[in-house]
Amino acid sequence: MTSIVRHITFDCADPHEPYDLARFWSQVLGQPVDPIDEPGDDEVALEVPAGQPTLLFVRVPEKKSLKNRVHLDLEPDRPRDEEVERVSALGATNVDDRRKPNGRGWVVFADPAGNEFCIEGSAAERAAAEREYEAAKAAENEGAAQG
Repeated sequence: MTSIVRHITFDCADPHEPYDLARFWSQVLGQPVDPIDEPGDDEVALEVPAGQPTLLFVRVPEKKSLKNRVHLDLEPDRPRDEEVERVSALGATNVDDRRKPNGRGWVVFADPAGNEFCIEGSAAERAAAEREYEAAKAAENEGAAQG
């Protein structure tokens, strides 16, 4: 027997409220807050399609003191740089910009409670970077064969 991921849980310490943090992530991911959850609840979840893990936001007494050891890497359905602008406008804080001139890389963000997550390139951007890499490799091999 094996296990599946049911929840990905975010701790919420004062002054952050589980409902408010769930609303932030609802906007980032385009998934609604579970309609049974309300402001002031100690546990608030996002509603996700069946079979997907739910993001769960839980009130805890202690504040975050160290860097996250686990974080989410998000693949946008739009160009990475557009998504970076969008999540910044929603209130995410840019922690570390690791974008590269060739279109690869990512941006590390923190949500309003300080939980880190990354915005990577879209599937289309990653495919284009892979095609460029393969073309450069083929040209290099062809040059070596002629040399």
